[in-house]
Amino acid sequence: MRPKSCQSFSMLFFTCVLIAAALPGSTLLAQDDEEQEMTPAELGDDYMPEYSRRGADGCVRCHGGDEDSAHLNQVFEGPHGVSADGRTPFGEGQTQCEACHGPGGDHTARVGSGEQRIPMPAFGPNAIWSETKQNGICMSCHVDQKHGFWEGGTHQVAEVGCADCHESHVRRDPMTMATSQNDGCLSCHIETRAQVNRAHSHPIRHGEMACTSCHEPHGAPNDAMLTQPTLNQSCFECHAEVRGPHLWEHAPVTENCSNCHQPHGSMHPGMLTQRAPLLCQSCHSRVGHAGIGRSANDLPSGSPSVFLLSGSCTSCHSQVHGSNHPSGSLLLR
Repeated sequence: MRPKSCQSFSMLFFTCVLIAAALPGSTLLAQDDEEQEMTPAELGDDYMPEYSRRGADGCVRCHGGDEDSAHLNQVFEGPHGVSADGRTPFGEGQTQCEACHGPGGDHTARVGSGEQRIPMPAFGPNAIWSETKQNGICMSCHVDQKHGFWEGGTHQVAEVGCADCHESHVRRDPMTMATSQNDGCLSCHIETRAQVNRAHSHPIRHGEMACTSCHEPHGAPNDAMLTQPTLNQSCFECHAEVRGPHLWEHAPVTENCSNCHQPHGSMHPGMLTQRAPLLCQSCHSRVGHAGIGRSANDLPSGSPSVFLLSGSCTSCHSQVHGSNHPSGSLLLR
């Protein structure tokens, strides 16, 4: 048998161990079993607080009352603030600001001294929800507005969010007006901005034509997200006079308008990629042409030109987009 003194020492040791395990900050194995509480930012898209008790009345107490946020009150004058329309966030039965920004129970709760206020889940500085989930909020209402090809589209893949382009706290979204829409698009598409400011271009910079006249920004199943299946069909929406079909067709025209034209703007008349005759001669050889002499003695001036004597192919071949004249095989008439 063990001496009583050893037994007493063993009991005292195990008693101390049990007390240490119960103390705060214990580093024993019991601590590993405790679940660490995650912050809203760490929860991300899984973060779902309670809704606030006062709704928009609580929001306007802090937002919209100063000079920096006064513009937010315009939401009540725009399409998102129509209380008579049940489809809007402020319609009957809707959750007002929280319909878009997410439940704000934690955001509107009391904040202790030295503590930071928890941000709203969506749309705003330090928003907790991901851009994908925020886009889903917009899509839940705007799903019928030509957004069927958003998933996998160019802008979605580039992680462009709805709020990156659109403004909902205004009387009218700038993306619905040609001038402001073009400014928004060209702020990212720098190369196109340079092209539309060239000498010859579509009237985009004048606000007479919008980017959405040709492109579908929310996605399309064709190149460059065009509104029509092909580039030519998009051009023919306005330029119907060159549509055809023609008795005598010009092959580059039926293939692709961009073979000869730069759609966003060019330094050459007609938004051509090159001036004539250089453009024409990129496909057509000068050899054997009636306006080019084979030697210096074959022309009245005695000095054959490296270009056509008339200065431009279209001076004679005026029907470059095609001809319906019985004698128009050379696109002369």
